[in-house]
Amino acid sequence: MRTLETPRLILRPLTPEDFEDYAAMLGDPEVGRFLFAQGGMSREDAWRSLALFLGHQQIRGFSNFAVVEKDTGCFVGRVGPWQPLGWPGLELGWCLVRRFWGQGYAAEAAGAALQYCFDDLEATEVVSLVRVGNTRSVRVAERIGHQYQGDTDLRGVRCHNYSQTRPV
Repeated sequence: MRTLETPRLILRPLTPEDFEDYAAMLGDPEVGRFLFAQGGMSREDAWRSLALFLGHQQIRGFSNFAVVEKDTGCFVGRVGPWQPLGWPGLELGWCLVRRFWGQGYAAEAAGAALQYCFDDLEATEVVSLVRVGNTRSVRVAERIGHQYQGDTDLRGVRCHNYSQTRPV
């Protein structure tokens, strides 16, 4: 997995050294509200989440990236592809530290990760599953060109299914 750059961000592979920042992000109840955690995640569950992404990298050869602000080196969040067993497709997901919401970072990072999916992973379709009620993530999905495909249940959670196919 290579490192990506946007005008304001660096997207690099997640590492175990990201744990403290990652756990703080997932421990925020507002961040966790739209994840499967439905509230702030414990440090133990955040550890398992990070281990899941690191393991996915080993098994599939790709995973979410750590998103870092170029100017400050601050951990902004995670964004990128993953496709665990039984998932409804190659998914592009994102999760940002709350203090970085509303600055366009999610769309900037997701756009770069989407291009990575098409160019490096040679994906023909990329989906984003957005928990019902998460209007911020709906706007991100639409900003990167995803189209609404309907709603679906994923592991007992109602989600909007957004996707787009590889440009021709």
